[in-house]
Amino acid sequence: MKDTKSAARPEYQDPAEPGLPSVDMEIDLARTALVVTDPQIDFLSETGVTWGVVGESVTENGTVDNIERLFAAAKEAGLPVFISPHYYYPHDHGWKFEGALEKTMHDIGMFDRKDPLDLTDFEGSGPDWMPQYKKYIQDGETVVCSPHKVYSPAQNDLNLQLRKRGIDKVILAGMSANLCTQAHLYELLELGYEVAVVRDATAGAKVPEGDGYLAAIINFRFVANGLWWTEDAVRRIKAAAS
Repeated sequence: MKDTKSAARPEYQDPAEPGLPSVDMEIDLARTALVVTDPQIDFLSETGVTWGVVGESVTENGTVDNIERLFAAAKEAGLPVFISPHYYYPHDHGWKFEGALEKTMHDIGMFDRKDPLDLTDFEGSGPDWMPQYKKYIQDGETVVCSPHKVYSPAQNDLNLQLRKRGIDKVILAGMSANLCTQAHLYELLELGYEVAVVRDATAGAKVPEGDGYLAAIINFRFVANGLWWTEDAVRRIKAAAS
């Protein structure tokens, strides 16, 4: 893992005199989990199909290394880890209507798999995990949920898996900031979870319509129970385990 403290960061700065109250979330190892959305090649690797629009933000934030720092800290502390992945199968391409990003994802073959059970040519493909994360995800302890299909976990089993383990606090990271990560935040809040978002363990697309990451950071500040840097999140996780 690389030291990301000196990594360039986007232009957004917290206001000197914020208009919103300061809130925070305490980590209780018995009730808290790390949830990572879409830690997959198509989002986080230079070989992924979205790198042309997300690569700058991923690089600025040190997102790849920061997600790994969270994985490592969680595993060392015994903090449960949950993955909410994104997969599309051939039948998903039969949808009769789509939003702009859904259409884009389907058009570029993002997260495409041949079949829910067929892993032919899956290794190293776009929907596969980033290679450096596999030792954390495939350790026999991490919970890999069923895939979410649009953005939020409304259609997968993340809520069930968390509730069955008595989890009601979530440290949220992953891709991408203003899409799946933000949608997971909103859904989890509506379901009664406390959620702290790790602001530099995510990233977003930069397109002519705007910077998805900066849009998400503003919304995170409005609604999340905590908005942490990776360095702070790792410190808190270690402190909770000591």
